[in-house]
Amino acid sequence: MNLSSLKPAEGSVKKRKRIGRGQGSGRGGTSTRGHKGAKSRSGYKNKIGFEGGQMPLQRTSPKFGFNNKFRVEYKGINVSTLQSLAENKGLDTIDIETLVANGLVARKDLVKILGNGDLTAKLSVKAHAFSKTAVEKIQAVGGNIEKIK
Repeated sequence: MNLSSLKPAEGSVKKRKRIGRGQGSGRGGTSTRGHKGAKSRSGYKNKIGFEGGQMPLQRTSPKFGFNNKFRVEYKGINVSTLQSLAENKGLDTIDIETLVANGLVARKDLVKILGNGDLTAKLSVKAHAFSKTAVEKIQAVGGNIEKIK
Protein backbone atom coordinates (compact mmCIF):
# COMPACT_ATOMS: atom_id res chain seq x y z
CA MET A 1 0.00 0.00 0.00
CA ASN A 2 1.22 3.52 -0.81
CA LEU A 3 -0.14 7.04 -0.40
CA SER A 4 -1.38 7.28 -4.00
CA SER A 5 -3.79 4.39 -3.50
CA LEU A 6 -5.59 5.83 -0.44
CA LYS A 7 -9.31 6.54 -0.87
CA PRO A 8 -12.01 7.73 1.51
CA ALA A 9 -14.46 5.15 2.86
CA GLU A 10 -17.32 4.16 0.56
CA GLY A 11 -20.25 6.61 0.88
CA SER A 12 -18.42 9.09 3.11
CA VAL A 13 -17.84 11.69 0.38
CA LYS A 14 -20.79 13.05 -1.59
CA LYS A 15 -20.65 15.09 -4.79
CA ARG A 16 -21.90 18.66 -4.34
CA LYS A 17 -25.07 19.82 -6.08
CA ARG A 18 -24.16 21.77 -9.21
CA ILE A 19 -27.14 24.03 -9.67
CA GLY A 20 -27.90 26.30 -12.60
CA ARG A 21 -26.14 24.13 -15.18
CA GLY A 22 -29.01 23.59 -17.60
CA GLN A 23 -32.28 21.66 -17.74
CA GLY A 24 -30.59 18.33 -18.33
CA SER A 25 -29.04 18.40 -14.86
CA GLY A 26 -32.45 18.46 -13.20
CA ARG A 27 -31.40 21.59 -11.31
CA GLY A 28 -31.59 24.21 -14.06
CA GLY A 29 -34.35 26.77 -14.57
CA THR A 30 -35.00 28.32 -11.18
CA SER A 31 -31.94 26.56 -9.70
CA THR A 32 -33.73 25.41 -6.51
CA ARG A 33 -34.73 28.98 -5.61
CA GLY A 34 -38.46 28.72 -6.34
CA HIS A 35 -40.36 31.26 -8.42
CA LYS A 36 -40.02 35.05 -8.34
CA GLY A 37 -39.56 37.28 -5.29
CA ALA A 38 -36.50 38.84 -3.71
CA LYS A 39 -35.16 35.52 -2.41
CA SER A 40 -34.91 34.12 -5.92
CA ARG A 41 -32.78 36.98 -7.21
CA SER A 42 -29.03 37.41 -7.01
CA GLY A 43 -27.66 39.80 -4.42
CA TYR A 44 -30.51 39.10 -1.99
CA LYS A 45 -29.71 39.91 1.59
CA ASN A 46 -32.37 39.85 4.29
CA LYS A 47 -32.47 42.88 6.54
CA ILE A 48 -32.97 42.23 10.24
CA GLY A 49 -36.59 42.90 11.15
CA PHE A 50 -37.80 43.01 7.51
CA GLU A 51 -41.27 41.51 7.21
CA GLY A 52 -41.84 41.54 3.47
CA GLY A 53 -43.03 45.14 3.30
CA GLN A 54 -45.44 44.79 6.22
CA MET A 55 -44.78 47.33 8.99
CA PRO A 56 -42.18 45.62 11.20
CA LEU A 57 -43.02 44.81 14.81
CA GLN A 58 -40.24 46.98 16.21
CA ARG A 59 -41.74 49.98 14.39
CA THR A 60 -45.33 49.33 15.46
CA SER A 61 -44.59 49.12 19.17
CA PRO A 62 -44.17 52.56 20.74
CA LYS A 63 -40.97 53.80 22.29
CA PHE A 64 -41.17 55.18 25.81
CA GLY A 65 -38.99 56.07 28.73
CA PHE A 66 -35.73 57.90 29.11
CA ASN A 67 -32.23 56.78 30.03
CA ASN A 68 -30.27 59.43 31.87
CA LYS A 69 -26.63 59.03 30.90
CA PHE A 70 -25.56 61.08 33.93
CA ARG A 71 -27.28 58.78 36.47
CA VAL A 72 -25.02 57.64 39.32
CA GLU A 73 -25.76 54.09 40.49
CA TYR A 74 -25.01 53.32 44.13
CA LYS A 75 -24.82 49.97 45.91
CA GLY A 76 -26.99 50.31 49.02
CA ILE A 77 -25.79 49.00 52.38
CA ASN A 78 -28.15 49.24 55.38
CA VAL A 79 -27.04 50.22 58.89
CA SER A 80 -28.31 46.82 60.09
CA THR A 81 -25.65 45.23 57.85
CA LEU A 82 -23.01 47.51 59.36
CA GLN A 83 -24.20 46.51 62.85
CA SER A 84 -23.90 42.78 62.12
CA LEU A 85 -20.50 43.35 60.49
CA ALA A 86 -19.27 45.27 63.54
CA GLU A 87 -20.53 42.54 65.91
CA ASN A 88 -19.13 39.59 63.95
CA LYS A 89 -15.74 41.09 63.07
CA GLY A 90 -15.26 43.39 66.04
CA LEU A 91 -14.82 46.53 63.93
CA ASP A 92 -15.07 50.18 64.90
CA THR A 93 -14.30 51.67 61.46
CA ILE A 94 -15.99 50.57 58.27
CA ASP A 95 -14.78 51.72 54.87
CA ILE A 96 -14.92 50.50 51.28
CA GLU A 97 -11.99 48.09 51.75
CA THR A 98 -13.79 46.45 54.69
CA LEU A 99 -16.98 46.00 52.64
CA VAL A 100 -15.01 44.60 49.68
CA ALA A 101 -13.09 42.20 51.94
CA ASN A 102 -16.39 40.88 53.35
CA GLY A 103 -17.92 40.43 49.88
CA LEU A 104 -20.66 43.05 50.25
CA VAL A 105 -19.57 45.25 47.34
CA ALA A 106 -17.19 45.16 44.40
CA ARG A 107 -14.12 47.41 44.36
CA LYS A 108 -15.53 49.64 41.60
CA ASP A 109 -18.97 50.09 43.23
CA LEU A 110 -20.10 53.40 44.67
CA VAL A 111 -21.52 52.76 48.15
CA LYS A 112 -24.48 54.49 49.79
CA ILE A 113 -25.30 53.81 53.44
CA LEU A 114 -29.06 53.47 53.98
CA GLY A 115 -30.99 53.81 57.24
CA ASN A 116 -32.87 50.50 57.44
CA GLY A 117 -32.41 48.61 60.72
CA ASP A 118 -30.99 49.40 64.13
CA LEU A 119 -27.49 50.48 65.05
CA THR A 120 -25.99 50.18 68.54
CA ALA A 121 -22.26 50.04 67.79
CA LYS A 122 -20.30 53.30 67.73
CA LEU A 123 -18.85 53.28 64.21
CA SER A 124 -16.73 55.48 62.01
CA VAL A 125 -18.13 54.96 58.52
CA LYS A 126 -16.56 56.02 55.21
CA ALA A 127 -18.72 55.83 52.08
CA HIS A 128 -19.58 57.72 48.90
CA ALA A 129 -23.08 58.75 50.05
CA PHE A 130 -25.39 58.55 53.08
CA SER A 131 -29.15 58.74 53.45
CA LYS A 132 -30.56 61.24 55.95
CA THR A 133 -31.81 58.50 58.31
CA ALA A 134 -28.48 56.66 58.15
CA VAL A 135 -26.63 59.83 59.17
CA GLU A 136 -29.06 60.34 62.07
CA LYS A 137 -28.69 56.75 63.31
CA ILE A 138 -24.88 56.71 63.07
CA GLN A 139 -24.52 60.06 64.86
CA ALA A 140 -27.15 59.16 67.49
CA VAL A 141 -24.90 56.37 68.87
CA GLY A 142 -21.82 58.63 68.80
CA GLY A 143 -20.37 57.46 65.50
CA ASN A 144 -19.09 59.69 62.73
CA ILE A 145 -19.40 59.68 58.95
CA GLU A 146 -16.98 60.62 56.21
CA LYS A 147 -17.96 61.11 52.58
CA ILE A 148 -15.36 60.01 50.06
CA LYS A 149 -15.14 61.04 46.44
